[in-house]
Amino acid sequence: MMPTAAEWEVILLSLRVALAALALLLVPGVALGWLLARRNFPGRLAVEVLVHLPLVMPPVVTGWLLLVLCGRHGPVGQLLEATFGLRLVFTWQGAAVAAAVMAFPLLVRAARLAFEAQDRHLEEAAALCGARPWRVFRSISLPLAVPGIAAGLMLAFARCLGEFGATITLAGDIPGETRTLPVAVYALAQTPDGDAAIVRLVAFATVVSVVALAGSELLARRYRRRG
Repeated sequence: MMPTAAEWEVILLSLRVALAALALLLVPGVALGWLLARRNFPGRLAVEVLVHLPLVMPPVVTGWLLLVLCGRHGPVGQLLEATFGLRLVFTWQGAAVAAAVMAFPLLVRAARLAFEAQDRHLEEAAALCGARPWRVFRSISLPLAVPGIAAGLMLAFARCLGEFGATITLAGDIPGETRTLPVAVYALAQTPDGDAAIVRLVAFATVVSVVALAGSELLARRYRRRG
């Protein structure tokens, strides 16, 4: 049976949140992956721990920390509201931020491994020919890393689509605004007649997750063969 109109609303909102989260984490994730792969600097260990902390910390705790930082009385929340008139708490934008934070380590790790696996002699040869660092990155390092980065993006997308703990803590459960797919499944599980809707939403989530994992693995294999 096809999803109902209410379920399509949940699915489309979840896709919107996941895509917005990817847009938020793409540039900083790739940049930090390159930095960790190419540079040694003071405090590197602290940066690595901080980046990967959402993977091991309970998602609700991450959500609470985001609530403290991004709430109306938090430093980030006050800055965003005063500068851009943007409020993250109980909005879909807040759900996107929560999903981006939880998926960020996956993209950083994928980008880092992609840059570390490259033949550094190609970059050194380009530099010896007079290419500036930015041109070396744009024309050699980044194109070679694209399959690995794409694999990380697929994993990050699946993680964003399935994010629950941090999302419900920061954005809450507002139908049509912040009720993403996992939040909807949780809400339906509390109702006596929600089983059919849960099955449809879970089926959609399963298909997307399997496709993302398979695509990520295929890209990773292709990248390893190229290396």
